[in-house]
Amino acid sequence: MSRFLGRDHRPLTPKRLTVVLVLLSVLLLAVSIFALSVGSVAITFGRVLAATTGFGTPEATDRLIILDIRLPRVLLAIIVGGGLSVAGAMLQALLRNPLAEPYILGISSGGTMGTILALGLSAGISTFTAPLASFAGSALVMFLVYGIARRHGQLDPYMLLLAGIMVGAFFNAAVLLTVSFFHEELRNVFLWLMGNLSGARFETLAVAGPLTLAACLPAFFLAKRYNLIATGDDAAAQLGVDVRVLRRWSYLLASVITGAVVSVSGVVGFVGLLIPHMCRILFGPDHRLLMPSSFLMGATFLVLADTLARTIIAPAEIPVGAVTAALGAPVFVYLLRRK
Repeated sequence: MSRFLGRDHRPLTPKRLTVVLVLLSVLLLAVSIFALSVGSVAITFGRVLAATTGFGTPEATDRLIILDIRLPRVLLAIIVGGGLSVAGAMLQALLRNPLAEPYILGISSGGTMGTILALGLSAGISTFTAPLASFAGSALVMFLVYGIARRHGQLDPYMLLLAGIMVGAFFNAAVLLTVSFFHEELRNVFLWLMGNLSGARFETLAVAGPLTLAACLPAFFLAKRYNLIATGDDAAAQLGVDVRVLRRWSYLLASVITGAVVSVSGVVGFVGLLIPHMCRILFGPDHRLLMPSSFLMGATFLVLADTLARTIIAPAEIPVGAVTAALGAPVFVYLLRRK
């Protein structure tokens, strides 16, 4: 347990909390501006500033590239990266296991299945249908995994991890089977399955953004309870935490986040695994700092990963999920070996 909680036991003061979050926010802003300026068409910082703020005389081409193409994509990367990181941090706190995250526990696969079915069965899918179907799939997987992992009325964290991998593998196979049935309707789905932000639009942000942020916000207020549950279920219960209610609400919130982001970005794996672990190493185990820092670092990480994905072979691009997997898989293997 001490290895999971980390070695940094410095008290979290308001000053330290503020300084860390301000620095991470500035870093996210700088990375976002960088992402707006690079691509198949390079745009200087001054032109980016003119196009986004109206200062100066922005060119029509710059406004089109930045406001209609790159800005929605950067904002979507912030929502997806931050949301997945918070979901991962919640699941790791509840299970006291750094391997827990939506992708490993199969929640992403359930969200993918829901979105695929919605896309295949509906000729005129609405903006709201995909997130709802994705959430339903994510919640279904979470309930299945939760049910399988219960032993004698108690939740076995290790069984939960194994059940998530098993159920996730089943739903991944079901997704491929479904795609084969609806191959005409889902001809571009394979690129989406590997994680892709190229379809970012303000219309999709208007649905996925509020859902994700609304589900992340309670996690910040539950941070003290996550600190208590990290000491053990019995100890947390003695200190007044209703562990069963906390787990149910947290699983629900994680399912909402995963369903919302999967419906607009596809499967972006390992973000929820990698980022909370990095934040725990850098800033310590206190969830009052871990939760918001995970959101900011996750957002920064995915903006950088997506920028790399769309520029490394520009004007073509590779799926951002391939970039996050290439970075996250070695960390996953390291954690397996260490634990």
